[in-house]
Parts: sequence; structure tokens; C-alpha cells
Amino acid sequence: MAHIDRGVHLLDNAIWHALNTTHARFAEGDDLARRYPIAICPLAAVASPSPAAYRRLAELVQAGEVAALVSDAPSAIPEGWTLIWALELAQMVADSFQPTGRSHSFLELGGGDVPAMMELCTLTRPGPFGPRTYELGTYLGIKVDGALVAMGGERMRLPGFTEISAVCTHPEHRGRGYAQGLVTELARRIKERGETPFLHVKTDNNDAIHVYEKLGFHTRRHAHLTVMRAEARVEPVNAMG
Repeated sequence: MAHIDRGVHLLDNAIWHALNTTHARFAEGDDLARRYPIAICPLAAVASPSPAAYRRLAELVQAGEVAALVSDAPSAIPEGWTLIWALELAQMVADSFQPTGRSHSFLELGGGDVPAMMELCTLTRPGPFGPRTYELGTYLGIKVDGALVAMGGERMRLPGFTEISAVCTHPEHRGRGYAQGLVTELARRIKERGETPFLHVKTDNNDAIHVYEKLGFHTRRHAHLTVMRAEARVEPVNAMG
């Protein structure tokens, strides 16, 4: 496990600190670069931007795979990588969240729900979600007539903080408060563990930001998400020569 500088706020490099602490069991990589297994999600991070760190990240992926990094400023695309897309995010934290009553019935989702979860995420595109993402934490769903119509869950976890992610609702079932109910329930459970909920949302998604603010979230910082694809497999350097 890499050393953590306690003078640095963990959320300033949340992916890196999650992979070095609570989610270290999932981590692939070393003290330069780490990532989640691609079947879980494409999130990856470097300890600090450098040619050596990006080379190490390239060694962790197969040609054609993608890596998603979050940084303070737009990332420069290193040699051997191609930009897929980039956007600005608001990182929102619920320091003052006050749990309210449950407004819906929620089901805990697991391995048997993966096909339905993948189908819903493909339709609504809430962010990266893979067949093993549900292993990262609690995922809750709402079903109507046996069909999954809304979901959300916990993705990154690091000491004192848990990220709420993959919140989405089928287009035919929107306007019923499902997403707000899911975020409220997930945040309530996180707070009951003595942790602080946080999430990421596109800065131009004003409707979602307004809902999150009503729930007690506030924007802590703006960050940049960069999704890039490795164009060729980089073989690890043999330290023994």
C-alpha cells in the first residue's frame, strides 16, 4: 500500500486514494499508477503526472482498452494514447446531509441483476459501469412489474468517504422521484456508517446539481474527466535487464 500524505485531501485524487486504501484489494499497479480491473470500471489514476507514471499505466492495459482519469486540469494526452472524450465535473460532497424518510421500496442488487443493470446503464449512460462494478459496494434498484427501472450505488470508497454513482432511471419512468429517492437512501446508509457521501456530476447538468443541492450536497471542487484509449500494448521494463 502506498504512503498517503495526510496533508493532502483524499478527495483531490479520489481514485488514487481509493485504490491505495479501502479498494486496495481491487487495485492493479504500483506506486506510480493504479487502476481497477477493466471488468469493474475503467477508472485509473497516477500518483502524480509524469512520463514514467503514464508509461506504467500503459503497461497495465491491453491495446484498445480505455482508462478514465480525473484531474484538476485537463490532462495532456501522453504518447501512445488517444483521447476518447473529456468533460468537466463538479465534485459534490454532502457534509450537512440530513436523512429523510424512505419514499420508495429499494432492492439490493447483486450478480443475478447484472444483465438488467448493464441494459439500464447502456440505455441511460450514467457513467462507466461494467459487469463487476456492483462488487465495489451496495447497489440499490427499483423494479416495476419485475423490470429494473432505476438504480444507483456506491463506487469509489476511501477512508471516511463513499462515492454515489450510476444513478439512472429508465426514460419511461422518469419524473417519479426515483433518482432522488435512491441518492437519499444511499447517502443515509453512508452517513450511518460514519462516512461522508460524495458524487461527481457534469457541470452542465444543472437539473441534477439542483436536486443534489436540495439534498444537502455542495460543490467542493471542479475537476476534469479524461477518457483515453491505449493504442498499443506497452511491455513492462525488465528490471533485471
